[in-house]
Amino acid sequence: MASTRSAALSYHEPRIVTILILTSFLLFLNVINYVFDRLVYCGLLGQILVGVWFGAPGTDWLNDQVQVVAQQLGYLGLILIVYEGRGLNTNLKTLKANLLLSSAVAVTGIGAPIGLSFILQSFLNISSLQAFAAGAALCSTSLGTTFTILTTSGLTGSRLGVVLTSAAMMDDVVGLVMVQVISSLGQASSKFSAVTIIRPVFVSIAFAVIVPAVCAWVIAPVTKRLAGVSKSIQDGNTLHRYLGTKQARFIMHTLFLIGMVAGSTYAGTSNLFAAYLAGAVISWYDSLLGSLGDVANDGSNNASASASANDVNSASVDESEGPAVRQSALNRSPDSETSRHIKPGESQAEKQPCVPSETYRRVNDGTSGMVIYEAYYQTPVETVLKPFFFASIGFSIPITQMFSGGIVWRGFVYAAIAAFGKLICGLWLVRLPTLRLPTSPIAKLARPLSLYPAAMLGSAMVARGEIGFLISSVAESSGVFSNSQGGSNLFLVVTWAIFLCTFIGPVAVGLLVRRVKRLQDADGSSRSGRPDPLGVWGISGMAT
Repeated sequence: MASTRSAALSYHEPRIVTILILTSFLLFLNVINYVFDRLVYCGLLGQILVGVWFGAPGTDWLNDQVQVVAQQLGYLGLILIVYEGRGLNTNLKTLKANLLLSSAVAVTGIGAPIGLSFILQSFLNISSLQAFAAGAALCSTSLGTTFTILTTSGLTGSRLGVVLTSAAMMDDVVGLVMVQVISSLGQASSKFSAVTIIRPVFVSIAFAVIVPAVCAWVIAPVTKRLAGVSKSIQDGNTLHRYLGTKQARFIMHTLFLIGMVAGSTYAGTSNLFAAYLAGAVISWYDSLLGSLGDVANDGSNNASASASANDVNSASVDESEGPAVRQSALNRSPDSETSRHIKPGESQAEKQPCVPSETYRRVNDGTSGMVIYEAYYQTPVETVLKPFFFASIGFSIPITQMFSGGIVWRGFVYAAIAAFGKLICGLWLVRLPTLRLPTSPIAKLARPLSLYPAAMLGSAMVARGEIGFLISSVAESSGVFSNSQGGSNLFLVVTWAIFLCTFIGPVAVGLLVRRVKRLQDADGSSRSGRPDPLGVWGISGMAT
């Protein structure tokens, strides 16, 4: 007899125990995040530990259905984290200005951990494919932790901060592609094929090429053409006025994000990479509209000056020439009757026929991508969806198996290897002294160059964060880590390495920042004339 499915889900009031568990789960996630962010700049570690505590590895207070729902909602949070943190925060001008150096740092931060991960084969019975997957999990950089460190240290606008942010973003973009590659490798683990790796990589490249091309050759020209439409026509159009509201922008941004995520998934690449591209496109479009608004404001100011000059000329007509002459002079300026009362410097935007409407001043009107995100997404993401994602990572960590002797020492060794793979990124900021012929009999001795910028860059790159945990979890769940005898412990070793690196990196940067601040304060108070410990890397305004 075939089972019949109920036409509706009957409502049952949850038990008080369930209410208390869910309430404490949400509260602990947010409280622990706040505490860990203030202490070690990485609240995500606390949220992962809460997931271990409440989930299957620990007390198992949350039943399987709740953990599955938290995992699914958490992935929505991850998509929005990537959309905002990697996409909307992308400054394309800054990225372009420091592209070569940032690319060199990023390539080093990707290649070194993957290459060094093959050392694992010497003390774990794993295949080359598993070593590659472990390295892929350790090639990312925690951009959220990086932002927190830079904000706390006040180096966000410095050249060091710009290079660090750009390199971390590139590492994470590659990490997002690695998620799909590792997932594909797991699905095809029984029969390896080059297509398994080539397809997500080349589809990602196609997205990375086609999307900017459409923006440059289609969206930008159309937007500039629409910017010349008469303001009176725009303001008289009800649909156009609605499209300039926050609600309409929210709908358009959301539909664009969903379309990019769905399209990339069906095409065979990472939907997280598509979320990054969606945020970057919206950020670029905001800057495009801002530049159009600046051009319009310049034209408006020029027109205002011209109108004011016409008013002065009209007003200076000699009263003795009679009313007919005065009327003729006034007729030469159609807006003179109105502009006669405008003070010099006052905006004439409403009187110009080709000034873009409010739509083309989105940043000032509060309809930019970041403003929309903060208004509609930020609160649920920061308080519910993002904590659910990191807690779901904790659900998958078998904490009771991580403290066996063999796992612990291997985890610490691999953490040291992985940390070294990122620390060498700082070598790109080391300037070795060059041999110079003396130009005078008394040559000045070269002062030793500071290693603080290199140490801070390398230490900040050490933290792996959410993308590392994600790649590791995907590799475990898809069978890449567990298809051999040694691979059964590989997930635990990689988890140890990610956890330790994410903890050690911010702490090391914090100590370096405090040391640099003390040196800067001491030099400032004594006015010794010694150069800044960070040199040119600590100077703001060098980002562009």
